[in-house]
Amino acid sequence: MAEYKAPLREMNFLLHEVFEADKLWARLPALAESADRETADAILEEMAKLAANTLDPINRSGDEEGCHWKDGVVTTPKGFPEAYATYCEGGWGALVGNPEFGGMGMPKMLGAQVEEMLCSANISFALYPVLTNGACLALDAHGSEELKQKYLPNMYSGTWAGAMDLTEPHAGTDLGIIRTKAEPQDDGSYRITGSKIFITGGDHDLSENIIHLVLAKLPDAPKGPKGISLFLVPKILVNEDGSLGEPNALGCGSIEHKMGIKASATCAMNYDGAKGWLVGELNKGLAAMFTMMNYERLGVGIQGLGASERSYQSAIEYARERVQSRSPEGAKQPEKAADPIIVHPDVRRMLLTQKAYIGGARALSTYVARWLDLAKFSEGEEKQHAEAMVALLTPVAKAFFTDKGLECTVLGQQVFGGHGYIREWGQEQLVRDVRITQIYEGTNGIQALDLIGRKTVANGGAFFELFAADVQTFINAHAENEELAEFIVPLATELQRLKDVTVAVIEAAKTDPNAPGAASVEYLHLFGFVAYAFMWARIASVAAGQNDDFYRSQIKTARFYFARLLPQTRALAASVQAGSATLMDLEEDLF
Repeated sequence: MAEYKAPLREMNFLLHEVFEADKLWARLPALAESADRETADAILEEMAKLAANTLDPINRSGDEEGCHWKDGVVTTPKGFPEAYATYCEGGWGALVGNPEFGGMGMPKMLGAQVEEMLCSANISFALYPVLTNGACLALDAHGSEELKQKYLPNMYSGTWAGAMDLTEPHAGTDLGIIRTKAEPQDDGSYRITGSKIFITGGDHDLSENIIHLVLAKLPDAPKGPKGISLFLVPKILVNEDGSLGEPNALGCGSIEHKMGIKASATCAMNYDGAKGWLVGELNKGLAAMFTMMNYERLGVGIQGLGASERSYQSAIEYARERVQSRSPEGAKQPEKAADPIIVHPDVRRMLLTQKAYIGGARALSTYVARWLDLAKFSEGEEKQHAEAMVALLTPVAKAFFTDKGLECTVLGQQVFGGHGYIREWGQEQLVRDVRITQIYEGTNGIQALDLIGRKTVANGGAFFELFAADVQTFINAHAENEELAEFIVPLATELQRLKDVTVAVIEAAKTDPNAPGAASVEYLHLFGFVAYAFMWARIASVAAGQNDDFYRSQIKTARFYFARLLPQTRALAASVQAGSATLMDLEEDLF
């Protein structure tokens, strides 16, 4: 497998040229003094070094060794504790954290690029700090001042890690039926009892303490989702002076033996009257949890992007070196027995497909991160607008990035042929690792249902109209630019197709309760393809007319995307508009 090299040129291009991030940061008071181009470039360069020199070298060995569980104690693979210490020494856990409690307060637009490098180099390792970041977000947004003062500084520093404890054996997507109990105590704490499964980083040997954010219900709580509360439950209790005290009444009962991400400890956690503290308001735990979810779901999407980039780097190196057969146009390297396989049209199709999906995803992740920054740091109508855009785009980013992430890693594997199927080259690990991203943090089917149901049909398309207006504004701004017509004209056509399909589903839902669910996955993919077209058109608008090889590569990849990948929207639109009848007509006993 090729050694990982962070795509810094592409990242800088998106941040500074396509989205002009420094102009946005300069007008937001919370970012104006801390975030600028020079700082951003330095941060990305340092993470590139950490990813390449520290995390990438332990990726394969971590997969082969995996985590170990013995007598309730989890041990991570060789090299992981040292890598985690290096990560913490660099202050990376504090990057986007609240400065009041030791964070750096950097924007998510920058954090998204850092996450991509982490995930490209080592998804299993990335999950430990990423889950801590998610716990910090929820705690910072909803925790009491006392809890934030007590826990956030050590979580930002990485001295303490975080975990999010949602799922139970009988309750995955339907969290309203969880059974974990929280009983109020006289001292203001709660006694937490129950079991959770699939808890990433629920136990490990990387940090001194692990702070669990646990969903549970009080005995008299309302039924369903409206009765869920969120509690902070530390692995080791923390004394009043901030020092560590006695172990809490919780433990890891086992770790899962999984298809991939084997160096990430996926734990079954048991709570036997553990001491916890309420985060946010009683019975509003899901609201607190969803503060984290918008960031985490984009983060999972970025895992798909990271794996895709890693796959592409290996595949392109292999395609340049592997010689098989002659080019259809005649020998390219007559002095050798055969030509490198990159000369063959089908290999080029697989490589360009990866490159086009990666470029679209990286741009869209930056675009979504921009809206997250506006939702966090702006005020008034701009904040409300940004929050609506985040709500709409989050399921698209999570599901489309990861669906295409699996596709890209399989394409990379296919470029290798038989060598892609064996462990030696590392491609099969990428396929195994990325597969979970389509499942956790809400399966992609649930993301699709969320997009079409809650985020589109439920509000009559109001959120969608905000996105459509942004695309239309871009189209109008470049309508007279003949050099960009090859991108602007089809983008306008595809936007109209997406509008028509959106209206059709909203109308169908008025009389057919199955209409949203029947349309959901194809609709999300249709949305994703149009969103990528918007991104590639924006990229082309900056790259057009420039003769540098980098910009020429961007233009030619954009052309490939519009010509060879975007036409899939026609089939997707037809599937959506076919309705629910053929899905629901077959009787259950005939399956």
